[in-house]
Amino acid sequence: MFQEDGSSSVTSSPLQMFPMMSSSSPPSLMSPYPWLKDLKPEERGLYLIHLLITCANHVASGSLENANIALDQISHLASPDGDTMQRIASYFSEALADRILRAWPGVYKAFRSTRISVVAEEIHVRKMFFEFLPFMKVAFVISNQAIIEAMEGEKMVHVIDLNATEPTQWCALIRDLSARPEGPPHLRITGIHQKREVLEQTAHVLIEEAEKLDLPFQFNPVVSKLEDLDVEKLRVKTGEALAISSIMQLHTLLASNCDAGGNRSPLAPMKGIGVHLQRAAQMNQGTLGELLEKDMVNGYSPSTDSASSSPLSSMPSPAVPSSPKIDGYLSTLWGLSPKVMVVTEQDSDHNGKSLMERLSESLYFYAALFDCLESALPRASIERLKMEKMLFGEEIKNIIACEGAERKQRHERLEKWNQRFELAGFGNVPLSYYAMLQAKRLLQSYNCDGYKIKEDNGCVVICWQDRPLLSVSAWRNRR
Repeated sequence: MFQEDGSSSVTSSPLQMFPMMSSSSPPSLMSPYPWLKDLKPEERGLYLIHLLITCANHVASGSLENANIALDQISHLASPDGDTMQRIASYFSEALADRILRAWPGVYKAFRSTRISVVAEEIHVRKMFFEFLPFMKVAFVISNQAIIEAMEGEKMVHVIDLNATEPTQWCALIRDLSARPEGPPHLRITGIHQKREVLEQTAHVLIEEAEKLDLPFQFNPVVSKLEDLDVEKLRVKTGEALAISSIMQLHTLLASNCDAGGNRSPLAPMKGIGVHLQRAAQMNQGTLGELLEKDMVNGYSPSTDSASSSPLSSMPSPAVPSSPKIDGYLSTLWGLSPKVMVVTEQDSDHNGKSLMERLSESLYFYAALFDCLESALPRASIERLKMEKMLFGEEIKNIIACEGAERKQRHERLEKWNQRFELAGFGNVPLSYYAMLQAKRLLQSYNCDGYKIKEDNGCVVICWQDRPLLSVSAWRNRR
């Protein structure tokens, strides 16, 4: 039961207050569940987590009637414009429903046949993410500083951007290079994106900025998906110093041969639900981030490297699974002999084989991101709603609903990326004290105590509270 201070009693579970929906005994059909209206916010949060975990188990085991009952109950508690708990439950329940529909390809395709994907709107939402939260700005500042330090004294500089949607980073680099004491270099930026109009817009902004500062500049657009990139189109030339920038892109190449060979059924069975139900019964905090973090005291984490202190953990990391696509891609980038390659990636393990692994890890990760938005924008904010639905909601859906080659959001932790880069022949370039200082000053300008910067063996981890969210690391060829 809940005590006055919000803590739970040792002798009784707060979930005992609710009609239980266990994975072994299906609940009776209750509609419209009038008792749900009487739940306090903390109780509602607990029960939403309980329902999501139970629903995921029913989905994976093919018990669709019970999954439908769980989703119906969630619909009476969750809301995309409610508190943090209600909002995130809305998107996870939508993802689970999407996974069910994928079991019937005809129904799924017909259901989505009239959907329109507007690239301009998607880019606009990513610009909102850049504007309202500090993560991209910090990544840009650290990346640019690493590039500037690596390019000191160089006369011909070539930067390859693996996803050239945001010219802000390169406008800042142009300004920094134009102010070099030894004079500006000749700068060439190769931008990669699958939409020509995006590259044209980026080119226009950068050319205008370079002309204003009288910096010799060329923009080389490459219209391509990342996985289909023809390295010859990068036009890397002898005598130029090369830098590569990847902002949250490489994880999309992590599908293994087994994954890429075909899409597994989204209703494959999974194990271990009992442990997760026991965990849910022990939670009693007010926000989803706090609810999930409460378990750390009890010694449980969803995987061996999911604890909030994991980037700084001294525990040895398991060998990374083989993935010929990313291994070959990194080998190709190594062959270009970059002076520096700066990589930003989501720092969480969403590449587990089982649905339950990914559900647990992504609840932690997106709980923190939703808490960030809660601190930055009011609940009725249109910008917040759009970011949650079109950015975070779509990522959650891909992690939970998709399998095989369709699952692109395969985020992995920094220690696994470190292993991949080292195996590909790269050596770590420790990020400088000045880069760290700039990042910390930028975070301080947000006047929010939740954001933190941690140094991890020469890399930077950007956190909300103690939850790692993004990592930035720099690499060069190890001859």
